[in-house]
Amino acid sequence: QVQLVESGGGLVQAGNSLSVSCVTSGLTFSDYAMGWFRQAPGKEREFVSAAGPNGNRYYRDSVKGRFTIYRDNAKNIVFLKMNNLKPEDTAVYYCAAHRGGDPPTNPNYWNYWGKGTLVTVSS
Repeated sequence: QVQLVESGGGLVQAGNSLSVSCVTSGLTFSDYAMGWFRQAPGKEREFVSAAGPNGNRYYRDSVKGRFTIYRDNAKNIVFLKMNNLKPEDTAVYYCAAHRGGDPPTNPNYWNYWGKGTLVTVSS
């Protein structure tokens, strides 16, 4: 069975950094793009970042220069390093996997999801 398990969320002050990770199992990691989405209370789930199996990386505009996605293909783990966090980054962060083609920003097209990890940024 495919499993994506996130960890690393927590409470941080604005301006500080935090990393979240996603451990995968049950899939051929090299066949999938890996991505991070987030959902704040009362808002739609939105694309944050993705890393293709070919090494290409993608970011939404609001996190460019602050967040870095990294996939460890030897360990089947994907990380998201978040620097200079802002209160508007507060959300549940979800790990997702997409098979085939470039990673879409629409969450409806992603195949597998983790349960999420909560990141809260205080001002």
